[in-house]
Amino acid sequence: MKAKRIRQKSSESSGAPKKQKNRKFKNLSSWFKIFSLKSGMDLPFLFLVLTILVIGLVMMFSASYPNAYYLHGGNSFYFIKNQVIFAILGVIGMFAVSCVDYHYFHKWAVPVLGISFFLLIVVLIMPPINGVHRWIQLGTFGFQASEITKFAIVLSFAHFINLNFHRMNTFKYGILPYLIILIPTLILLALEPHISCCAIVVLLAAGMLFIGGIQLKWFGMVLGGIASALLYLVLFTDKLTYANDRISGWLDPFSPASGVDTWQTRQGLYAIGSGGLFGLGLGNSRQKYLYIPEPQNDFIFAVVCEELGFIGAVIILLLFSLLVWRGMVISIRAKDKFGSLLGIGLTAQVGLQVLLNIAVVTNTIPNTGISLPFFSYGGTSLMMLLAQMGIVLAISRSSRIEKI
Repeated sequence: MKAKRIRQKSSESSGAPKKQKNRKFKNLSSWFKIFSLKSGMDLPFLFLVLTILVIGLVMMFSASYPNAYYLHGGNSFYFIKNQVIFAILGVIGMFAVSCVDYHYFHKWAVPVLGISFFLLIVVLIMPPINGVHRWIQLGTFGFQASEITKFAIVLSFAHFINLNFHRMNTFKYGILPYLIILIPTLILLALEPHISCCAIVVLLAAGMLFIGGIQLKWFGMVLGGIASALLYLVLFTDKLTYANDRISGWLDPFSPASGVDTWQTRQGLYAIGSGGLFGLGLGNSRQKYLYIPEPQNDFIFAVVCEELGFIGAVIILLLFSLLVWRGMVISIRAKDKFGSLLGIGLTAQVGLQVLLNIAVVTNTIPNTGISLPFFSYGGTSLMMLLAQMGIVLAISRSSRIEKI
């Protein structure tokens, strides 16, 4: 009997560490499950996001190090160091958000919209930077309130369209709530002034209302009214005189009217033209050496074209196209209307910003200061974009999309 008890005790004591090890392995396996196909996460979309992010970081460093060396006391790594930190935080946030049920955002739609309005008011009180009120500066850290606004518009429109989906053909439920959201937003953005964000917000709102089933007569009237108001402000008032100058410079960048500065546009076009078919090679851009002002920001695509050439630029555009396509597929296959509308809006924002940025860099439209997603320098924009991609991944988990 004593021998049996001793054996039982020895077996129990030897089994304890095994159980602890098994628990550790189970915990680790549960973490790795978020990357498995069984979790429902859309791996093609995740791969595209991370690929574009890595390419964007490489190109941002290549474009920024001369400017960083000149402006920050010989520290060529100033911009890329900050951007990598924001990218790491953004990726962590993306995975964290992807594990959250996206229906929770339904409850937060109105509070997020309220925060957006509050930040747009606060930014007007802040001291101007480069003549405009776009940044909220908190010590050494600053962020653009408009980045929150884009997300708030998509989320609030998805929320209200989902609630009123079967009544979208009426003025009370199909037009009025969205005008109440949209008009104050555009007024506050115009006061900054931030016309490029106004354009993105209008296009996102119009697209979501169209998908939501708004009657075309109301759709045309609202869109026409907003466009007419913006054109009136630009062409017939002095409220947006800088926009008039940019239109004048856009029409003839190489022979602008007196007082109109088109230096950035011209240098960007020189960079694109000198890249040719295959480019000058990674790191070999000439225009980034203090010719293009702040090449790490809005005009980074010009440096991409100069270093990687037409072929490299097309590959990057193809990656963005695949990202938008896959995001739309995820959204269409969502389990409910809210998920579909939210995913489409967030994916469309990336596509719109890419199209508008490239149109600006190639002088297809006037220079409006639109950043290139995942490429342009800016912590707020990068972290918000990655968090929004996390929401799309959360939608893919819920809908359990099949492998391509």
